[in-house]
Amino acid sequence: MSRRGFLGAAVAAAGVAATGWAGGARLLGLGDPGLLLPSQVALPRPFATELPIPRVLEPIRRDAGADYYEIIQRSTELDILPGLRTPAWTYGGSFPGPTIVARSGRKSVVRHRNELDQPAVVHLHGGHTPADSDGYPMDLILPAHAASHAMHHAGRDVAAGQRDYSYPNQQGAATLWYHDHRHGGTGYALWQGLAGFHLIHDDEQDALGLPTGARDLPLMITDRSFAADGSFRYPRAAAHQHGVTAPYMNGVLGDVILVNGAPWPVARVDAARYRLRLLNASNARRYRLELDPQPPGGGALVQVGSDGGLLGRPVAHDRLEISPAERFDIVVDFSRYRPGTRVRLLNRLGSGSTAEVMSFDITGPTGDNPPLPERLSTGPSLDPARAVAARTFHFQLRPDHGWTINGLPYEAGRVLARPRLGTVEIWRLISDFHHPIHLHLDPFLVLSRNNRAPRPADTGWKDTVDLRPAEAVEIAVRFTDHAGTYMLHCHNAEHEDMAMMADFVTE
Repeated sequence: MSRRGFLGAAVAAAGVAATGWAGGARLLGLGDPGLLLPSQVALPRPFATELPIPRVLEPIRRDAGADYYEIIQRSTELDILPGLRTPAWTYGGSFPGPTIVARSGRKSVVRHRNELDQPAVVHLHGGHTPADSDGYPMDLILPAHAASHAMHHAGRDVAAGQRDYSYPNQQGAATLWYHDHRHGGTGYALWQGLAGFHLIHDDEQDALGLPTGARDLPLMITDRSFAADGSFRYPRAAAHQHGVTAPYMNGVLGDVILVNGAPWPVARVDAARYRLRLLNASNARRYRLELDPQPPGGGALVQVGSDGGLLGRPVAHDRLEISPAERFDIVVDFSRYRPGTRVRLLNRLGSGSTAEVMSFDITGPTGDNPPLPERLSTGPSLDPARAVAARTFHFQLRPDHGWTINGLPYEAGRVLARPRLGTVEIWRLISDFHHPIHLHLDPFLVLSRNNRAPRPADTGWKDTVDLRPAEAVEIAVRFTDHAGTYMLHCHNAEHEDMAMMADFVTE
């Protein structure tokens, strides 16, 4: 993998040994995750577009044990900016792709057919999934037109034109998502539109009386930049190189905020409680989300779920920080506002065009508005005191290798850990800059940050945790059921593409 330009920019990090990683971050100007790539087109005005809701995908068939789906990955043109067409890579012709709604304990089998001109890999993010369906970055689906060239590469399976992914859904109700996970090209594929929701429901959730139907809104938040012709603008590296050009090695930031593929949309809502399934599907941008105006008494964002499913109890927040790949299921009671109020969802980490996300216009009547229960989930527990092993992973920029884990750039097949199935381990994650760290296969509990208590937003089962500069986070994890090779990586997509990944093998 050629990273000459990237490593040339990283040479400036040689002073890090003397200044420490936080000082090195300041030296490089990398304390914030990413560099803005400005659009070359006039930006549309906010709140002029109705919030689109991704369509729910219907199975092509069902049997006693599974629901079967088919998704065609193909190029299309989207209407995002007024008067312009945006070429995109899509799941099923839309961005976001269609939503799969699954039932806990009932298998989903999804056939992905690749009609793009590039190889593809699909990862169900947050899925408790067998290794052969997890979306290992070397398990490619070759383009259908090149199917005759399918072959085995580096000991991994390469499929000819299409692949069936089998998801047991043996996990509680949760907001998951699926996206491309191709080695060295995840950032570009995400930017081009390859992402969609996968929602799991179960009996425990159904009994809680949480908002459903039109009051259960999946919200995929992304940022993008646009060229003058309306196409997505992205600083992709030269042919046969991974990742991005050197100035963008810390992440690509756009100046247009999209929610479900629409710029700064407006949702017209009743004066009632709504469930908002917040997903940060941006490549590198972090958000601090806050409603404006705040309702009397504050606590407008009532969290009921995290990455891995329902919380034990609701937790009220005035604002939430959400890093790439994190999900927060929140309930907002719009009956706390006067009818006719426009409530804006702001990004307090943004400025200019990126300070606004979307708005909610309270136009509907007050309807049935049952209160939230005090208890939510009694789901599985994990006792950190029963840990049988402790491991440490350093996430660092090194002048000799670039983005690394424990000093090593990613190499397929090089294993950094071999946890035993069913046992509890403590993993200590140590960062230099901002890194949203994602574990495949099973969720975890956040135990501490810099030997202090976790943040309120760390509550519940997580599969992605946001590490801040010069921070150490301890998590407790137990991998179950599925033996095989899985991934540990930064979910800043540009860091991931530039080698901040590692294999671990469950045994």
